[in-house]
Amino acid sequence: MSLTSTLRRPLLRLAMLMAAGFAPSVVSAQAAATEPLPEPVAADVLPQVGMPGQVLLPQVLYGVLLAEIAGARGRVDVAVPVYLELVQLTRDVRVAQRATEVALYARRLDAAQQAAAVWVELDPDSTDAKRVLAGTMGGGNVSNEQIAMRLAEALATSGARLPGDLLSLNRVLSRMPDKTAVRQIVERVTEPYLDYAEAHFARAHSAFAARDEAASLAALDEAIRLRPAWDQPLLLKAQIQHGTDPALAAKTLAAYLEQNPDSLTARRAYGRALVSVKDYVQARQAFEAVLVQEPDDQSSRYAAAMIALEVQDLAAAEQHLEHLQSDGYPDKDAIQMALGQILEARGDQAGALAHYDAVAQSPRRERAQLQIARMLSQGGAVDEARARLQALGSNPDERLNYLLLEAQMLRDAGQLDTALQVTDDALQAAPDNADLLYESAMLLERLGRIEAMEGRLRKLIALKPDYAHAYNALGYSLADRSLRLDEAEQLIRKAVELSPGDPFILDSLGWVRFRQGHLADARSILEKAYTLRADPEIAAHLGEVLWSLGDQKTARETWQAAAAKHPDSSALKAVMRRFGL
Repeated sequence: MSLTSTLRRPLLRLAMLMAAGFAPSVVSAQAAATEPLPEPVAADVLPQVGMPGQVLLPQVLYGVLLAEIAGARGRVDVAVPVYLELVQLTRDVRVAQRATEVALYARRLDAAQQAAAVWVELDPDSTDAKRVLAGTMGGGNVSNEQIAMRLAEALATSGARLPGDLLSLNRVLSRMPDKTAVRQIVERVTEPYLDYAEAHFARAHSAFAARDEAASLAALDEAIRLRPAWDQPLLLKAQIQHGTDPALAAKTLAAYLEQNPDSLTARRAYGRALVSVKDYVQARQAFEAVLVQEPDDQSSRYAAAMIALEVQDLAAAEQHLEHLQSDGYPDKDAIQMALGQILEARGDQAGALAHYDAVAQSPRRERAQLQIARMLSQGGAVDEARARLQALGSNPDERLNYLLLEAQMLRDAGQLDTALQVTDDALQAAPDNADLLYESAMLLERLGRIEAMEGRLRKLIALKPDYAHAYNALGYSLADRSLRLDEAEQLIRKAVELSPGDPFILDSLGWVRFRQGHLADARSILEKAYTLRADPEIAAHLGEVLWSLGDQKTARETWQAAAAKHPDSSALKAVMRRFGL
C-alpha cells in the first residue's frame, strides 16, 4: 500500500466515510471556513455502504482531517496516534480498518495490532481483519498459540477465498523472526486442508524458510501431484534444486515443459537454469521461444542478447539490444555496456569507448570506466588510462583498489619505477594491505631488489599466514636465482599445502626440484601443472627439464606448441633462444 496514493486526497477520503454512513452534525463556522467539504461521493462506488450511521462529532471531523492531511504529507508520526484515538472514540469498523492501514504503512506493528483487534471485534466475520491481526501479532509479544488460533479462525471462514488465504499464510507471518515457529504454525493451521495443493505449497514455503529443504521438496511434490499443471510449486522446487544442482533444476523444468509447453514462466526459469550450467545454445532457444509468444518481454530479450554476446553472435546480440533500446528498456546503462562490448569485440575501439562513456549511473559507471581504462592502457595510452582511474572511487577501499589497478597497468607497460611509486604511496595510507604488499613485492623482484622484496613478503606472511601466493612468490624467487634452495622448497611446499590444486604453485615446486637436481621428480610435477593449466611459462620450465633429461625432441615440441598459442610469451622466447631454437 502506498500512503502517497491512498492519502493524496484526504478530503475525498473523508467524504467517502460520510457517504458510507456518517451523519454530519452541526460544524462550527470556523471549521467550515477553514476547509469547505466537497460533495459526497456516490454510494454505489463505495466499498462499505450500508454501515450504521453515527453522529460526525466535531472532534471526529477534526481528527480525520488532521490524520489524513498529516499522512498525505508523510507525517505518519502524527497520523497513527490520532487514528488510534479515533478508533476508541468512534468504535466504527471503517475507522478501525483505516487506522490499521495507516499503522501498517508506518511500520508501527503495535499500533496496527491494537487497531486490527478492534476491527475484528467490530466485524468478527471479516477474513481480512483476522489475517491482518494474526500478521501483526506475529511481529509483537503475542503467543504462537494465539496467532495460530486467529489464523485458524480466518481460514475456517474463508469460503471461496480459502486457496488464496492458504497462499498468503507465509506472507502474513513474514515479520516473525523465528522461522521454525512459523513453520509449526503453518503446519498446524493447514492440517484440515491437505486436499488443497495450496496447503502443501504453504508448508513448502515455511519449511524452506526454516532451512529444511528435504521437507520443502516433499511438500512441493505433493502440491504438484494435486495440481500437476500449476507452475508455482514446480518453480520453487527448481529454485531449491538450483542451489545445489543447477543441472537437476534444468531437468525438472524440462520435464514440466514437455507437459506444459505454454508456460512462459517455466520456460524463462528453464532458460536461467541452462545459463547456470553454461548450456548457452539451449538457453538461447528457451528465451527465443518466449519471445515468439511475447515479443515485448524485455527481460527475455535482454537475456537472449547477453547469451548471443557470450557465444559471440554479435549481430544477433546487437539486434536484440537495438530492439530494447527502441522499446525504451529502463536500464539504459546495461544496453550501453553491452553495445560497448560488441564494438570492442569487433575492434571498433572508438565506438566502444563512446558507449562505455555514455554509462551514467553507479555502480555500472565505475565498471564502464574501468573498461575504458583497460582499453586505453592496452592501446598504449597509459597516462589517459591512469587519469580515468584517478577520477574514480569515493571511499578509501575503492581508491586502494583503483591504485592497485593503476600500478598493474604501469607494470604491464614496463614502467616499473612509476608502478612501485604508486604502490608505495598507497601503502603510506594502508601499510598492512595484503594486495598492495604483494604487488609491490613483485615489482621489487622485477627491479632486482631482492632483499626489499623478501622483507615485504615476510611482512605479508606474518600478517596473513594463509596467503599461499606470498610463500610461493618468495620460494620461487629464491629458486629461480638458485639461492637457499632448501628454504625455497619449504616455502613452496607450504604454498602447496595451502592451495594444493594451483598449477602455478606446482610449477614453482617443479622448478625448485629441478634446481636441486631432482630431474625426474621435477618432470612429474611440471607435467601435472601443465595438464592443469597450459600456461607458456610452465611450458618453458617443462621443456627445459625435458631437455636436461635428454628428451630434446619432446622439449622442442612442447615449446613450439606453446609458442604457437602464445606467440608473445617472453618466457618462451627466452628459453628457446637460449637453446638455439
